[in-house]
Amino acid sequence: MNRADLQEISNLRVEEARVLLQNGYYSGAYYLVGYAVECALKACIAKQIRRYDFPDRKLVNDSYTHDLDKLLGLSGLKEELISESSGSPALVENWAIVKDWSEQSRYSIEIPENEARDLFSAVTARRNGVLS
Repeated sequence: MNRADLQEISNLRVEEARVLLQNGYYSGAYYLVGYAVECALKACIAKQIRRYDFPDRKLVNDSYTHDLDKLLGLSGLKEELISESSGSPALVENWAIVKDWSEQSRYSIEIPENEARDLFSAVTARRNGVLS
């Protein structure tokens, strides 16, 4: 799997989450939109590895996580998020919503509609969404 694959998966999972949300499948939508963020962050991590370079073992091992806050740090985007957050309270609020997502949500069948919609919006908002 490479960076382009991860980007494509991220985009696809957002669209799948949108369809699930529109059809009342809130738990599935919640899980998939969080997974989309995970894939996007892993694509950013993959960008750090140059072709034909042997990757840093710690970076590789640490990347095998579902913890979005850890992946943000590994991606090299944490400083950018902090910088952009200073002028955007909405971005701060959106990241606060997104960072609490867990892959354990795949086992939940009781995600409320508002929670799924809030996460989807925090991820996909054009102006201050986490993926933007």
